[in-house]
Amino acid sequence: MMSVMTASVRSLAHVPRSRLMYQTAVRWRSSTPLNTVMLFVPQQEAWVVERMGKFHKILKPGLNFLIPILDNIKYVQSLKEIAIDVPQQSAITLDNVTLSIDGVLYLRIVDPYKASYGVEDAEFAITQLAQTTMRSELGKIHLDSVFRERENLNLGIVEAINKASEAWGIACLRYEIRDIKLPARVQEAMQMQVEAERKKRAAILESEGIREADINVAEGKKRSKILASEGDQQEQINQAQGEAQGLLSRAQARAKSLELLSAALENKNGMNAASLNVAELYVAAFQQLAKTNNTLILPATCNDVTQMVGQAMTMYKTLARKSDDPTTTPGHGLSQPDGRTVDQLAEYYSDDDDKPKH
Repeated sequence: MMSVMTASVRSLAHVPRSRLMYQTAVRWRSSTPLNTVMLFVPQQEAWVVERMGKFHKILKPGLNFLIPILDNIKYVQSLKEIAIDVPQQSAITLDNVTLSIDGVLYLRIVDPYKASYGVEDAEFAITQLAQTTMRSELGKIHLDSVFRERENLNLGIVEAINKASEAWGIACLRYEIRDIKLPARVQEAMQMQVEAERKKRAAILESEGIREADINVAEGKKRSKILASEGDQQEQINQAQGEAQGLLSRAQARAKSLELLSAALENKNGMNAASLNVAELYVAAFQQLAKTNNTLILPATCNDVTQMVGQAMTMYKTLARKSDDPTTTPGHGLSQPDGRTVDQLAEYYSDDDDKPKH
């Protein structure tokens, strides 16, 4: 029993101190076993065997046999994916801001031979490489880009690690930045910037709301004025059409009445009826005297209704005879029973209301 413990201590004597410090629990659990001739290798583990101090073979999972004394299990490599904490470190961005950043590195051993003989301590080497690569990548970007390009930063670190660790038989699967700490003053400045940006957006939204409200009010007033003007226009059009229709109806009625009057005058007693109508119109016109004007010019025989009716009938007969002569102007130079012409009579009755209606 004492010899076994002495052999175990001697087997750890050649292990570097740095390897003992950074070796994970998985590696400690998969410590170097003793050669018992018949060995059972667990799944997802690779045992590197040396024969008389020289690499001999790698034991696969399952039952394996070794020669005592000559064969020695030198390294035990775990083929599982391993998560390694990258310690917190300081890095300076392109705009000279110091950050404290840490992360988690996920890797897997793909070649147990290179992982055993290519590097003294693979995990320690990968950790140091991750830290230096992180500082290098952060120095290429600004502070504002650190948060926006976090995914690109992780991919860049993984790519740089894989280039260097290819000779070590280790594949870096992914790298995740876990925590980023900013200086207190920088964090306060960023907080003030965020608050200012939010106030700016709030002011912009408020002004846009006021503008939209003013536009809606102006548009409503514009539409109301347009509708009101269209209503007035349509009202005027309807009124004009109504007046035109009324004038047309009155003209048609007047033409119909004149047609009927002309047909009545051709009858035997038509002239008597016309004389009666003229007399009625004369009396009605005489009743309207002095209602619209205080100054009147009256003929001397205005009280003789018979004479006035006779003058009107004489004018009608004369006009009827002369209407067939195209060279004669109707009413020009016609004599009245009292010796006055039609033009003189028209001048005598200067007021339209005083003229006899015929």
